[in-house]
Amino acid sequence: MTASVTLVEYAPAISLALPDGVGRALSAGDIVKAAPDPYTADRWSLRAHSKVGAVMATPQGGGAAFIVRVTPKVPIARLFFLLGYSLDPNGWWRDGDVEVAEHRDLLPVLAHAVERQVDRALRQGLLQGYRAIEETGLVVRGRIREAEQIRRRFGVTLPVEVAYDEFTTDIAENRILRAALERLLRLPGIPRDVRRRLLRQRARLADVSTIVRGQPVPDWRPTRLNTRYHHALHLARAVLSGAMAEHMPGELHIDGFLFDMNKLFEDFVTVALRETFRGSAHTARLQDPCHLDDGAAIRMKPDFVLYGPHGSPCAVADAKYKAEKRGGYPDADLYQMLAYCTALGLREGHLVYAKGNASHAAHRVRHAGIVIHQHALDLDQDPTGLLADIAEVARRMTEP
Repeated sequence: MTASVTLVEYAPAISLALPDGVGRALSAGDIVKAAPDPYTADRWSLRAHSKVGAVMATPQGGGAAFIVRVTPKVPIARLFFLLGYSLDPNGWWRDGDVEVAEHRDLLPVLAHAVERQVDRALRQGLLQGYRAIEETGLVVRGRIREAEQIRRRFGVTLPVEVAYDEFTTDIAENRILRAALERLLRLPGIPRDVRRRLLRQRARLADVSTIVRGQPVPDWRPTRLNTRYHHALHLARAVLSGAMAEHMPGELHIDGFLFDMNKLFEDFVTVALRETFRGSAHTARLQDPCHLDDGAAIRMKPDFVLYGPHGSPCAVADAKYKAEKRGGYPDADLYQMLAYCTALGLREGHLVYAKGNASHAAHRVRHAGIVIHQHALDLDQDPTGLLADIAEVARRMTEP
């Protein structure tokens, strides 16, 4: 029998009976904040932070598994919009492309979207392309790798070391799709009907080699030839990048899938700002490195830096997935933005939060003349309103 618990992102901690090994594994894996109850044996205090999704702990020798699900504070439809827009601003997230109303958890929605996009990508058959092959053979095919032939064979004619390009379906694009399907099929909480459709899509990719665990995901480049794969590949990479690395602490096998809401919000804000300035005379750079000191020893990397027509920075922004507390936003954020403005030589800086008591506030730093703006985005509103708020932030960044 499988036991499970459902936590809400940043909700108060709950106390429950939990095997000691499971509690320690959850804590060590930075899955949730887990601590033993100091007053009651065999009970642990669990509190979810910014990571949402599901993980499953299974004893190595067999036995009951334990599943931890973490649901986001924002509606699933809104979370999926943030994810989709940050991956592909003109892509599959738009209304009608993904049905989320029938699911309440993240994983079923994600699995449903992956299956739908993979099905669309493969309707015309598997994409084929050239793949570089290096192998040992008994006949010459392509070109002989002379250096390898001498190093390995010492003048022996056969076998021969050859290299050639093969026109095949076993290319990076198909391998990425199969890896995402394989990953989803191993995760807990996928509905039976969605799992069945995922198995059908995997069968269509049966001749494509799998990515061995531990190996890097192959790179792909958008081209005219793989256009029909673009949406599916963006979503597949999100699955693979959000997947937890499987690990085995002690006698437990931990596997799961988690999205970091901090990273998701940061990606959405910076991509949305970049799209707002697309086609203008400005150039946007994400995660743009700079240094605070003349000796280049103190390195900083603002989330978003906007450059003017002449190549000089004209605005800087940082995204913070945290709500304003009763006493206001954390002071450390203001100090960080002050450092960014100082290093970039800017008179204004912008902090963008997930939510706050007011949509905008501004603080003028004494003796420096630097103004730090704090913007709050309401993630509960529809995509149109959310993007309109981003456009307002962009307007303030460039107003004289």
